[in-house]
Amino acid sequence: MDIQTQFNIIADEYDGNRKKFIPCFDEYYNSTTRFIASNIPQPKRVLDLGAGTGLLSYFWYQQFPHSEYVLVDIAAEMLNIARKRFESANNVSYQILDYSKSLPDMDFDTIISALSIHHLKDKDKAELFQRIYNKLPSGGLFVNYDQFCAGQAEMNEWFDKHWEGQLADSGLTANDIELWKERRKLDKECSVEQETEMLKKCNFKTVKCVYSHQKFSVIIAIK
Repeated sequence: MDIQTQFNIIADEYDGNRKKFIPCFDEYYNSTTRFIASNIPQPKRVLDLGAGTGLLSYFWYQQFPHSEYVLVDIAAEMLNIARKRFESANNVSYQILDYSKSLPDMDFDTIISALSIHHLKDKDKAELFQRIYNKLPSGGLFVNYDQFCAGQAEMNEWFDKHWEGQLADSGLTANDIELWKERRKLDKECSVEQETEMLKKCNFKTVKCVYSHQKFSVIIAIK
C-alpha cells in the first residue's frame, strides 16, 4: 500500500497510539517546541507539512495561539481528525496536497513537519528543502521533527532493536505492531548528519539538531 492509503487506514487510532510508538514523546513534541518557541517571535503564518491529525500544530498552537496555521497532508482522513481537533479555531486551514511535488501558494515565515519527510528518497528530500528555503523570507524558520537512521549500520540495528522491544512492552496490540511494520517498509531514513548537510547546501545560515533520542531528532534551519 502507498503512504496515503496506509495513513487513512490508521487515522482514528493515530493519536491514541502516538505516545506508545514514540517513547520520548513528551520531550520530542512538547519540551522541544517550548524551547524553540522561547527563542523566536510569534510567527505570522505556519505551514505544517504532512500534518496528519494536527498533532504537531497542536503543540505549536499552545505556544502561538494567534498565529495562522495551514495544515497540509496527502491523506484526507488524517486531516479530518485535525479538523475535529481545531474545530473551535478560526485561524487554522487545511489543504490536501502532496508537498513532495509543490507547496501551497501562500507566504509563510515558519514551516514545520513531524514524522513525514523520512518517507521521501534523499533526492526528493533535498529538492523539498530547497523549495522550503525559497519559500521562506530572510530569518524564516524550518523545523523538522523526524525519524532518522544512526548513520552506521551496526548502531542503527541497536536503535531499531531497542525501539521494537519498547513497542512490544507498550501495550500496543499485535495488529498495531504489524501495521507499524508495514509502514516501516515505506521509510527512507537518512542520518541527522546527512540531513544537516542537505540543509546547509540550500544556504540556510543556521542549521542545528536541537534534540535527539536514538531514532527521533529535531533539526532547525534558519534562512
